[in-house]
Amino acid sequence: MFIRWLLPLALLAAPLPAQVYPETAISNGSIRARLGLPDTTKGYYRGTRFDWSGMIVSLESQGHTYFAPFYEKFDPGIRDVDFKGTVLAGPISAVSGPVEEFGPVGYADAKAGGTFIKIGVGALRKPDEPRYDHYEMYEIADPGKWSIQEGSSQVEMTQEVRDPGSGYSYIYRKTVRLLNGQPRMALEHSLKNIGGKTIEGNVYDHNFFVIDRQPVGPDFTLKFAFEPKVARDMGKLAETRGTQIDYLKLLEGGDVAQAQIQGFGAAAADYDFRVENRKTGAGVHVTGDRPLARMMLWSIRTTLCPEAYIDLHIEPGQEFKWNIMYEFYSLPGSK
Repeated sequence: MFIRWLLPLALLAAPLPAQVYPETAISNGSIRARLGLPDTTKGYYRGTRFDWSGMIVSLESQGHTYFAPFYEKFDPGIRDVDFKGTVLAGPISAVSGPVEEFGPVGYADAKAGGTFIKIGVGALRKPDEPRYDHYEMYEIADPGKWSIQEGSSQVEMTQEVRDPGSGYSYIYRKTVRLLNGQPRMALEHSLKNIGGKTIEGNVYDHNFFVIDRQPVGPDFTLKFAFEPKVARDMGKLAETRGTQIDYLKLLEGGDVAQAQIQGFGAAAADYDFRVENRKTGAGVHVTGDRPLARMMLWSIRTTLCPEAYIDLHIEPGQEFKWNIMYEFYSLPGSK
């Protein structure tokens, strides 16, 4: 049995006019989550940067909050913009939860007015521009066909896109599954190439953790399975210490603690990190079953985002699968 209703968006800042979005709720006793569902006209997210499937609007486990909206202004269709602390330079397409972004496929070969592919979004129209800009809002030439199967503890979302203009076609399936009786959530993916060209690129999970709605600062620690090295010093905001990254001050105003993280190896075992908050005692352990291609950290006062990338290379007729596991827990000695 499934639950679905239209979602009144809860914001972190002053109330805005109520809007409603297709939504579903899932639970397994240990986790309760609400997901915005893909919809071309009413969807919670209708931008062209992120995969439309699996937008987790909220997630709670064992008395802690892990995902929730983190932005102050909202528009489901306006271009994404850069953040400056908690004050936005303009409205943003709404995202929350462990949202994923695929790199553009076929962009370099497309002529102005032609199409290229963003998996999880569809076929996009290429304007006359010098380079791809993922903050830009592109015209959606074809959003493909979405189908959704809902259950009490999981939801499966499938998108089929056939774009003869670019020569790329695919079937993308993403399942958000809560494991039976456990504080664990799996994101299960498959991408089948049904076109005539090789799909090559990458995908990463932005995460957007909002742990107990605590401001990002010294109460937070990131722990890795390897010893992280940062390509650029984060100044007085954060630093590496052994196998972890610690924050040195409370992020505020225009503070952005960000870095490219190096030091991981070629094995999938290095797709393994934790985010913990000492004040509330909440922790989350994230693991993947594919090797890291790149690792980034991006954080502002309201959200902390370890971004793990994997590479894609899918020949015509082939299917690629990958999974990400989240385990939610309380720190020893916490209430």
